[in-house]
Amino acid sequence: MTVIMLWAHTRSISTAFLRMMIERGDVLVLHEPLIALTELGEVPVPTPEGGSVPARTEKEFLELVTSLSRVRPVFVKDVFDYRYEYFYDHPDAIAGITHTFLVRHPRQTISSHYAMKPTVTSQEIGYERQYELFEAAWAATGRKPLVIRSERLVSDPVSVVESFCAYAGLPFLPHSLRWSPGERPEWQRYRAWHVDAIHSTGFSGHRNDYAVTVDNNALLKSYYDHHYPFYELLVRHAD
Repeated sequence: MTVIMLWAHTRSISTAFLRMMIERGDVLVLHEPLIALTELGEVPVPTPEGGSVPARTEKEFLELVTSLSRVRPVFVKDVFDYRYEYFYDHPDAIAGITHTFLVRHPRQTISSHYAMKPTVTSQEIGYERQYELFEAAWAATGRKPLVIRSERLVSDPVSVVESFCAYAGLPFLPHSLRWSPGERPEWQRYRAWHVDAIHSTGFSGHRNDYAVTVDNNALLKSYYDHHYPFYELLVRHAD
């Protein structure tokens, strides 16, 4: 039974990581189901028979993916635009999950998030929620979650993905590090957020430039000052 969670903050290159997992072909991949559940009130979860059933609570979602993972490994990627209360408050329910975390330096992340959503709040930046769940997952499982730095992922994808696979109990498949660009049906609801991933063919170190940054905007600087300590606590545990 394998459920692998990749917990990321928004704008951390997590969609490219998910695209790599799709390319493997041996893992069922779910893209941000907890965001969909929070915003829409339910989310479809695949069944072993090839259909789907709706999950209407975080508890139902976990039960369904756990059941599905008895048939094949399940990889779930989600971000911290919201606080998923059940995951924090029910350690027994998350104890059997393999928890991994993807984190990127907040200077670039915050500017990128603001460029996509000028109404973004400090909580939605996500590092505080991310570190809180890191601690909850470690306490629940007794195993330190794997922390991946986005910068190292793009500079040395082979060794980073090898380490991820070893931690998650999956074989390392070198072919998964390259893929063909293109649309994905699971990206359509928030397509604008995934344009870089749509055009990608692998992990890239390309950095976009932004007019509004933590260096020239007081609000973004306040977000940075709040979240940077949580970023530091997370990357302290990265390889």
